[in-house]
Amino acid sequence: MTDPDELLAGLDREQREVARALHGPVCVLAGAGTGKTRAITHRIAYGAATGAFQPNQVLAVTFTARAAGEMRGRLRGLGAAAVQARTFHSAALRQLQYFWPQTVGGPAPRILESKIPLVAEAASACRIKTDRAALRDLASEIEWCKSTQTAPEDYDSAVAKAQRVPPREAAEVSRVYAAYEEHKRDRGFIDFEDVLLLTIGVLDSRPDVADQVRAQYRHFVVDEYQDVNPLQQRLLEQWLGQRDSLCVVGDASQTIYSFTGATPEYLLGFPDRYKDATVIRLVRDYRSTPQVVGVANALLAAIPRDTPAGRRAARARLELVAQRHAGPPVGYTEYPDEAAEAEGVAESIKKLIDRGARPAEIAVLFRINAQSEVYEQALADRGVPYVVRGVERFFDRPEVRQAVLLLRGAARSGGTSDSAAAGGAAGAGEETDDGLAATVRAVLSGSGWSPKAPAGSGRAREQWESLAALAALAEEYAVGHPRAGLADFVRELEERAAVQHAPVVDGVTLASLHSAKGLEWDAVHLVGLTEGLLPITYAETDEQIEEERRLLYVGVTRARETLQLSWALARAPGGRPSRRPSRFLDSLREAKAAMTEAGAGGVVRRGSGRGPQEQGKSKRTGPVRCRVCGKALIEAVDRKLGRCADCPSDLDQALFQRLRDWRLEQAAEQSVPAYVVFTDATLTAIAEIRPADRAGLAKIPGVGTAKLDRYADQVLTILTGSAPAPDEESQDPEGGADGEDIGASA
Repeated sequence: MTDPDELLAGLDREQREVARALHGPVCVLAGAGTGKTRAITHRIAYGAATGAFQPNQVLAVTFTARAAGEMRGRLRGLGAAAVQARTFHSAALRQLQYFWPQTVGGPAPRILESKIPLVAEAASACRIKTDRAALRDLASEIEWCKSTQTAPEDYDSAVAKAQRVPPREAAEVSRVYAAYEEHKRDRGFIDFEDVLLLTIGVLDSRPDVADQVRAQYRHFVVDEYQDVNPLQQRLLEQWLGQRDSLCVVGDASQTIYSFTGATPEYLLGFPDRYKDATVIRLVRDYRSTPQVVGVANALLAAIPRDTPAGRRAARARLELVAQRHAGPPVGYTEYPDEAAEAEGVAESIKKLIDRGARPAEIAVLFRINAQSEVYEQALADRGVPYVVRGVERFFDRPEVRQAVLLLRGAARSGGTSDSAAAGGAAGAGEETDDGLAATVRAVLSGSGWSPKAPAGSGRAREQWESLAALAALAEEYAVGHPRAGLADFVRELEERAAVQHAPVVDGVTLASLHSAKGLEWDAVHLVGLTEGLLPITYAETDEQIEEERRLLYVGVTRARETLQLSWALARAPGGRPSRRPSRFLDSLREAKAAMTEAGAGGVVRRGSGRGPQEQGKSKRTGPVRCRVCGKALIEAVDRKLGRCADCPSDLDQALFQRLRDWRLEQAAEQSVPAYVVFTDATLTAIAEIRPADRAGLAKIPGVGTAKLDRYADQVLTILTGSAPAPDEESQDPEGGADGEDIGASA
């Protein structure tokens, strides 16, 4: 039998609060790196150990099979192996397959492994021409429709309301969507969204089935609740019925999948739906150094509050408090072009590995998949192994393979005089390097590429970016090889592909920011931080811009120790430096300057009463730590006390009472409430710490410059029993904050 007290022993104060919150609705707002999985698995195990939960009556739901597997492993280690930890789809499918024979009859329908074949049939039936990229975009759009419960006939108005850019004409998407549903029904298939829809339908229409499910599962935990879409929320409500034994965990600042229908509103609105909800915030960051945490906080602190999207994002913000010791400073590097950026990043990674870092503990993160190729090559050139996560390797992508085939065919048909062929394709009077680039662009146009990027996001945009990368590579190759022709360029591509197919075991991770969610590395390089990439070109609305900010926040918080941010002013070497650094870098470089000024620094703090210029100069300091146990302090009261509220106090009660009496006299003389002079928390800290001079008094939070000048002599007289000597006075009130106590209730 697991000892409940042992389960709580290794948790911090807020995590213990989560573990003990076993009854009623519970909302855990958990920042990046704050140990949310640890907190909720210990909560489940603690509930089972104390008898509050029967383990087999708990259903823990998350969004990926990997996360569900990790949760099951932790629960086994905590003695709660009987708890079910599944994805939404896995839990729904299990129930649907079990109840289908008795509710509908016969075996459950077959599940489509992929929508693409049926979407292709539907598009053909609608006489709409598509390629593979367009089919993927249409399939993704159908998933969004079904996740947001949008019917084909409502698609046009739904995308307008959501300010969503459809991959093609809304009327065409609506027609393909309707035809897809018809083809699916005719063939007796269901897709993954249907699994949720049908499970909801069974539970809604059959009270007897709903009663069985609710008798089986009485307690629910939902991880990554900010990623829930309307369809999943409906299923969760069916599971719950009229009960409220629900614990949700999430961070609205990490909502980066709104294009799939996910919305943080269910998380943010939880206390409104459940008036008696227990809300607990986890902000102690155990993952990253104070330097990394400072950048993350600065990024969210700069959210503009003059738009609804900005105000909503600011309301959701959790300010992290670093728990680790100081690490290396965050690096900011500007390069003349993308090739130089890739070379610089690869060289930095090589040095890390030479100093003993494992390649698997290093990552390069970018906004779109097409950015990976130049980093693949730069790492390969240095013999650094790498893996591409979440995307196909650049030369394995269908559009790249097709383009290389077309280029190879064009080179063969042009004969062996490649330079002449290139020059002929370019037209009379053009230079050879322009000729090669022009020839490549002409061939790529046969794959659907054009100089102008397609509108919107999705696979079509990624395909264009991949082909654009080939076109840019041709330009760069021609500059370095003035007499090269098309066949020479094709051989270059083949050599690059061969190098990149080398087997990789322990490699540097190359990943998009979206696919990096939920992962972490010792060293992270965030690259390509320019306007048009981050935020991406098609992010136009305030909400879309804020989602781009959240993407960067997710990238920053993946780093444990080393964080490097970089950008390039031009795409190709020698190109015009027309790119602008990302607007998100402004606040980060400001934070860097402030932290350099103040020392190691972790948390970025901004005074609520300062103007813009003063805010830019506000002090940044490292985490305030408990003088008893050494832990970073979170609550304002704890910070003033200089210790955790539950750590032993050495308060001199007689001294504290003398200070209270003095404060009462001061308040009466000034006709102000007593807390305006000093709050109870500040007086308690003074009585516990008992500073001997002005410098010591100034270090106590709540004793700002104005109060130091006004009250220092009187307070020190009470503390020491005599007036302070003139040479004891200090003019450096470090650590204070003017006016901090005004209006405080602590």
